[in-house]
Amino acid sequence: MQHAAENWILYPIEFLIMFFILFRILTARAGKQLYIRKIPGLDALDEAIGRATELGRPIHFNPGLGGLGPVTLQSLSILGYVIKLGAKFNCRVILSTTDPLIYTIAEEVMRESYEDAGKPELFRSDDIRFLSGDQFAFAAAVVEMIFRERCGAQFLFGNYAAEALILAEAGHQIGAIQVAGTPDITQIPFFIAACDYTIIGDEYYAASAYISREPTARTMGSLSCSRCW
Repeated sequence: MQHAAENWILYPIEFLIMFFILFRILTARAGKQLYIRKIPGLDALDEAIGRATELGRPIHFNPGLGGLGPVTLQSLSILGYVIKLGAKFNCRVILSTTDPLIYTIAEEVMRESYEDAGKPELFRSDDIRFLSGDQFAFAAAVVEMIFRERCGAQFLFGNYAAEALILAEAGHQIGAIQVAGTPDITQIPFFIAACDYTIIGDEYYAASAYISREPTARTMGSLSCSRCW
C-alpha cells in the first residue's frame, strides 16, 4: 500500500511535465519566437563547409560506431543539413561507416538531401563507404582515406570509443577544420583536444532542432537541452 501511495505522488508531477511540453509545442506552432542560446559548434558547421569549399577539398562525415538508434539518427539528421549546404557550393561529402544498415540509410539520406537541394546530379554512391566492421580496422581505413582525399573538413557525430582520438588526430594533421559531437563522456576530452569545436552532452540531442530552425523541433530541442534556456 505504501508503494502504491508513493506512485500516486508521481502522477501529478508527470501531468505537469506533459502539460508544460504540450504548452511549449502549441506556443511554437502559434508562431512565437523561442530563444535558444548560441551553440558555437553547430554554428561552425557553415564555417567548416565554407572552408572545405575554398580549399577545393571534400568533407568527411562519420556517424560513429553505434547501430541504428537515437544517437545515430541524430547524426544522420545533421548529415542531411551538411549535404544540403554543401550542395549549394558543389562541395563533395564522403561518408564512412562500420554498419551495413547505416550504410543503406545514409545512402537514402544523401540521395534525398541532394534532391532537396536541387542538385541530384551531385549524388555519388561511391562517396558512401562501408570500410570495415572491425573497430580499429575501420579507424585505420578512415585515416588512410582522410590523407588520400585531403579532406578540408571532418564532422564526427555519434557514438565513439577508443578510435575517437585516432580519427580526430588524422584530421588535425592534414589541417581539416573539425566539428565533433557525442554523448559518450569518456570520448569528449579527446575531441576537445584534437577538434576545433566539440558539441557535448545534451547539446548533441538539440542539434537537429537548432540547425533546422523548425519551431516545434526547436521547442523539443530546448526542452532536451537545459543549458539552452
